[in-house]
Amino acid sequence: MSHVVRAATSATALAEAAEVAAAALTRDAEAAALVTSLSRPPAGRRWTALATDGGVVMASLSESHPVNGYIDLLAVHPSAQGQGRGRALVLAAEEWLRGQGARQSHFAGNPPCYAWPGIDVGYTAAACLAESLGYERFHVAWNMTADLGADLSVEDDVRRLEDSGVRVFEADGDRGRVAAFIEEHWNDRWAWEATHASGLHYAERDGKVLGFAAWGARPGWFGPMGTSPDARGLGVGRVLLRRCLADQRAAGQASAQIGWVGPLRFYSHAVGARAERVFWLYRRDLA
Repeated sequence: MSHVVRAATSATALAEAAEVAAAALTRDAEAAALVTSLSRPPAGRRWTALATDGGVVMASLSESHPVNGYIDLLAVHPSAQGQGRGRALVLAAEEWLRGQGARQSHFAGNPPCYAWPGIDVGYTAAACLAESLGYERFHVAWNMTADLGADLSVEDDVRRLEDSGVRVFEADGDRGRVAAFIEEHWNDRWAWEATHASGLHYAERDGKVLGFAAWGARPGWFGPMGTSPDARGLGVGRVLLRRCLADQRAAGQASAQIGWVGPLRFYSHAVGARAERVFWLYRRDLA
């Protein structure tokens, strides 16, 4: 069956794409918001949305490394699945990426503005599609889930930090100073996420930023966070994490995904988070 694929970057088309994503991506309550987020990427990124009746794909590449293209989001409405729409959309996205100069296509997250690290193994049909098209699995990533009904109190910890000269703040207005700290110690991708996050908390001593934690840069998820080497062991990270999760609870979430996790033990000990969602990262060369 042949499916007509068309551009879907207008406001009306993106709204329709968000409805498809919400119906198809049942493991992500914020699926509709992902379409909006991906359509507002950082400067220096080229992107597109393509659609068929009942399906949408979003793809991008960054001008700083244009040889790698990304399939950012793929969704086919449940009523339209099993009819070849997903395959047609991926092939059309690959053709767009070739036209932009990409030599490789990735089913993987294109940070700092991404939907997932890779294909959630719970979306098994998407993984099967990728493999049938010749994509190779090259990495695995995972999320942890934090129950926001847990104890997230930090009062005692905050007092202890204050006794050592460390104060914790919420960045309500200008985030430039925290972003500069992040870029100095980590990278500009995390700085972008912190700047665009729904919430950002940070710690400082003697006017010097020591650590930060953000949530909502990727809709609904916690992260990124980091503590400078000279502040580790003080308990700064635990306080910042809990304050962000408390914000997410206040925003109406019952749980939070801690995205693209590195230190499992830290999150497990700090808030009882558990490893749960697993993502396979795929890639293939574009002829």
